[in-house]
Amino acid sequence: MRIEEWWSKLTPATRRWLIDHNGQYLPPAVIADIAWAGAAVNADQWWIDRSTPDGFLLSDAAADWIEAVGNQECPQP
Repeated sequence: MRIEEWWSKLTPATRRWLIDHNGQYLPPAVIADIAWAGAAVNADQWWIDRSTPDGFLLSDAAADWIEAVGNQECPQP
């Protein structure tokens, strides 16, 4: 599932957290909101770089997309 498909379904607080903490491990509340929005949250997703005991990290492409949104630019899918 592409980020564009679940991004608008996230709570405003989750979207703000992702923008403000881009590149950090995703906390359980953020992961839960992404899953609630309909995205499978597992290491097989293109937007997840890797899973570690600390949690999931976003891929570079996903981080770039979120940064573009945060900068009010039109991100590339």
